[in-house]
Amino acid sequence: MSAKSVAVRLLSRREHSTHEIRAKLLQRDFDEAEVEQALVELQQGDWLSDERYAEAYIRMRQQKGFGPIRIANELNERGVKESIVETYLYASEENWRQTLVKMYEKKYRNTAVEDYSEKAKRIRFMQYRGFALDMIYKEISFIIVNNNN
Repeated sequence: MSAKSVAVRLLSRREHSTHEIRAKLLQRDFDEAEVEQALVELQQGDWLSDERYAEAYIRMRQQKGFGPIRIANELNERGVKESIVETYLYASEENWRQTLVKMYEKKYRNTAVEDYSEKAKRIRFMQYRGFALDMIYKEISFIIVNNNN
């Protein structure tokens, strides 16, 4: 079985980054030259696209309630170029705000914040999910004020 046919089989299940496919093929003991040739052919045939992978990955992780910072780090670990990540990740700031509010409401279900330590705990959780501190302060402060009234 050739490196290209193994890569096509992997790509038929889900999108992968070029970095992931390269690692999986090298792990299966294919020759590095054969792997590079397969990658070039797959990219030319539009089977393998880091742009398409990044777009699909961002959409999937955002639907699961993760923020742009965490998703950018994950894509970086998967070998996607920063320029590609920037292009697709920050396409709509409003979508990230909606994701943050939805995640916050899902987690805390309109429960009031009793004290400062509870507020700090909630902010840390949202940071862990990958949202920027300024966005958290702006959106959570709005939610907290509305919930306490």
